[in-house]
Amino acid sequence: MCRFRQQASSSSSSSSSKINTNLRTIILVLGILIRETRCFTSCTAPSLSLNSFTDIHKYRNDNKNNNQICCATIAAVNGEAASSPSSSQPQQQSNSVDEEEGKPVSSSDDYMWELRLNVNEKARTVASVCTSGTLCTVSGHEGIQGAPFGSFVDYVLDDHGNPVLLMNEMSMHTINIEQNALNNDDSDKNTNVSNLVTLFTQLASEMSEQSQDVSRCSFTCKVEKIHDDSPDMDIIRMKYSLTHVYADQVMDSPKFNFYRLVPEKIYYVGGFGVMAKWVDVHDYKEAAPDILAKEAASIVKKLNREFTDDLESMATHLLEVEELEDIRVTNVDRLGVDVRVTRQQGTRRNKLMTDEYRIGFRIPVISVEDAKSEILKVFQEAWEKGNNVDWGESEAPGSTVPIMKIAADGLE
Repeated sequence: MCRFRQQASSSSSSSSSKINTNLRTIILVLGILIRETRCFTSCTAPSLSLNSFTDIHKYRNDNKNNNQICCATIAAVNGEAASSPSSSQPQQQSNSVDEEEGKPVSSSDDYMWELRLNVNEKARTVASVCTSGTLCTVSGHEGIQGAPFGSFVDYVLDDHGNPVLLMNEMSMHTINIEQNALNNDDSDKNTNVSNLVTLFTQLASEMSEQSQDVSRCSFTCKVEKIHDDSPDMDIIRMKYSLTHVYADQVMDSPKFNFYRLVPEKIYYVGGFGVMAKWVDVHDYKEAAPDILAKEAASIVKKLNREFTDDLESMATHLLEVEELEDIRVTNVDRLGVDVRVTRQQGTRRNKLMTDEYRIGFRIPVISVEDAKSEILKVFQEAWEKGNNVDWGESEAPGSTVPIMKIAADGLE
């Protein structure tokens, strides 16, 4: 009996020990799960305090009547506000467009974005993206003395935005430069030959038949021969070597020399019928090229090729274009997108009108991925407006997209 009691006692203590072990295991697992759940919650929860939400709500209420922030603006080139049939875009504000700078002018100082690059940035962007152009020199050849002579040339920009060319001494344009631009003193009143040259350069066109649509610049310059002991010679050699693959083979040859073009006048053309303006040389040198400059052409090409339905939806619902015939993106930069819209005019099917619009980003982008995101947001809002999507917010879809009419058909 005693032995039986001992066995029962030992078996009871063993089972209770197993139960305790199991309980400890369960508690440990539950503790780990709770800790992991807390970790997940702390990582995924918004890192905004209640004060942050209060500040945002207060900001929205304070700016509820500020149309320049909460409403899209449509302005015409002539400075008169365009009337919009949509009630979702109040036209209480008085906005105009500065033709020289290409940006809206408002009576209020609270305008929170710039819709377009200024002309100095545009000119610097064109010069930076392009690496070749047409150099026009004054011919000294017998029979065509004094006539302009055009040559295709490659170039890079120095740190001040001056074009730098690597040229062979036997090239015709080099001979013209040596005869007229370098050895012709501007103070000599007895000669009618100019000592200036002009470099013309333009952005690549998406299609050959649309070459008039692209931005371009003409740089009328004096010419300086760059000597080997120039302080920036090493930088120029490195830039040329990286930009033009053939440079390493010829830049050490005694027959090749570097020439710097120092702009006296700069003329910028934004495209066919869009904007043309003389650019201040000092402002051009102080300006910086657009951050999307190198990728803009590929973005434009992709949008026009793969997003035609979205572009048509944007034209119909955001730009409110009737009788749409065609829409095409012409430019993208850190501040927004330029689109060219062709529509039917009147009852005649062959009567077409072409206008250009600026679709601004709400904030300047700092990368290609940011630009893609902003463009897709505009497409999404156009789709929501076209499908009468109501999120229960005070702002209707598309009502806060910055829009500006930057050019109207001038052939009417």
